[in-house]
Amino acid sequence: MSEKLEITGGEAIARMFAAHEVGLMFGMGGFQLLPFYDAVRRLKLNHNLINDERCAVFAADAYTKVSGRPGVCDATLGPGATNLVTGLAEAYNAGTAMVALVGDSHRMHSWKNMTQEARQLEVLRPVVKDVLRVEKIERIPELVRRAFAVATSGRPGPVVLDVPEDIAHEVHAFDADAFHSSPSYRRAPALRCRPASGDLQQAAAMLAGAARPLMLCGGGVHISDAADTVQAFARRFGIPVAHTMSGKGAISCGDPLNAGLFGRYSRIANELIAKSDCLFVVGCKLGEVATRRYDLLPAGTPIIHLDIVAEEFDRTATPSLRLWGDVQATLQDLGERMAAQAGAPSARREDYLAEVDQAMRTWRESVHAKLTAAETPIGMARLMHEINATLPEDGILVADGGFAAHWGGLLFDTKRAGRGFVPDRGFASIGYGIPGAIGAAAAAPGRQVVSLTGDGGCNMSLGELETAVRMGLAFTLIVVNNAASGYIKALQHLMYGSGSYQSSDLAETNYANVARALGCNGIRVEDPAAIQAALQAAYACKDRPTILDVVVTRDPAHMLPGVDSRAAKIKPGDRIA
Repeated sequence: MSEKLEITGGEAIARMFAAHEVGLMFGMGGFQLLPFYDAVRRLKLNHNLINDERCAVFAADAYTKVSGRPGVCDATLGPGATNLVTGLAEAYNAGTAMVALVGDSHRMHSWKNMTQEARQLEVLRPVVKDVLRVEKIERIPELVRRAFAVATSGRPGPVVLDVPEDIAHEVHAFDADAFHSSPSYRRAPALRCRPASGDLQQAAAMLAGAARPLMLCGGGVHISDAADTVQAFARRFGIPVAHTMSGKGAISCGDPLNAGLFGRYSRIANELIAKSDCLFVVGCKLGEVATRRYDLLPAGTPIIHLDIVAEEFDRTATPSLRLWGDVQATLQDLGERMAAQAGAPSARREDYLAEVDQAMRTWRESVHAKLTAAETPIGMARLMHEINATLPEDGILVADGGFAAHWGGLLFDTKRAGRGFVPDRGFASIGYGIPGAIGAAAAAPGRQVVSLTGDGGCNMSLGELETAVRMGLAFTLIVVNNAASGYIKALQHLMYGSGSYQSSDLAETNYANVARALGCNGIRVEDPAAIQAALQAAYACKDRPTILDVVVTRDPAHMLPGVDSRAAKIKPGDRIA
């Protein structure tokens, strides 16, 4: 007969989290979840107080993206729960496996104007994969297992575990052997599925017969942990690879087959798409930015679309062939079928592959002057150039929403295949930079983590520098200081002309001074010649975060890495490095 454990519902949840071998947890407690917090303390789980619940989700999101382990965050009822919404929408759209534990009102007193009570599940339900409410304490082990299974299966995503106050505080005699988990659900993706054999055979024939095939890779490559598989597949069969911002790292940026970013901020990829005779879309939703507001993909060009979510097929483009499956598993099977065919298609594409490599080299040469410009205030291209020059091969660049992700997507070079670039492109939320750095640094101790944020994004989550100091994390936060909500000001400039700015300017702030006041290392950089030394000093600081306050151009005509297609039309070839 199994041993009995007379414990609270809160402790039962903590024990189930331990059974799933969760890593770091981020949250802000309330009375409803106090038994959970007490059990976390006694069981010595790694829980960290956050200063804003939204940032708890951001930190868990980056932690999961870097580690592959499901993130965990928690919040109390009412404002704690509703503060999670933006972060959960980010994680849901990004396909990030996560369990969000949320306290709720005592069921005996619900809907009697209890403090902070709200219809929170109606608010949370649209931004998560599933909501699981615990109505019976006996079901806690079962429902926690269910939460992790849903979060890590198919296209991963966040799951809310809603726990009423009375359930968390109630005591029940559990069977000790109830606290177990399946190893499959401790990482994402938990399960891998493959397309039909006939569809794979057709895809192999289409790719083998193409003279100018091109892979268009999105964030699904990293969700599947398939970057090495993509790179090996591309090299073996001679297929160049272009990528979205979230798909950067599907292949090393230095690989001759790398065609760079496609869509709104292309290097050479858009021209290659126009000339391609077979587009292989891999783990990409083909959204607005990737398709340059849906006008990028040529009519009549055969498209093979591979995705784990069948609902993404035909949403923005009609594919010739749909491959419903996991990216890694599908490419492995597809590679076997292509290898079995007679002839080596890569040998027939030598001129095409040389053209791609030369086009990228020409592009780099064309922007070299901007990458090395000595102008002040500092140009974004020069800043990105110095990050590329100093960040080690296994380094990680986190990018906040807006122009930080756009500049990073265009100019940051991952030196190897894999998720070395962590932008918040699921929802493009501003304020991700600091909590994202916390999650990434916690997930990858020993790796150099740099986070790129604007002054506006920094202002949104500035309090989490205290969290980072308290956790003893060492990362580099680069604040791109243009004294403005730069993306908005640049759009206002494009649409309405010089001087037509409204509610887009910020106060001039020295973030190095702010950083030091919060216990961080702070360095202000105003001369481009000082960037490299400042980065090296930041990397050498191992006991606390270092904030580089980089004063960049105030000219809204030069804030974006290219003209936004919603604001103006540009001539083919127009680029800004």
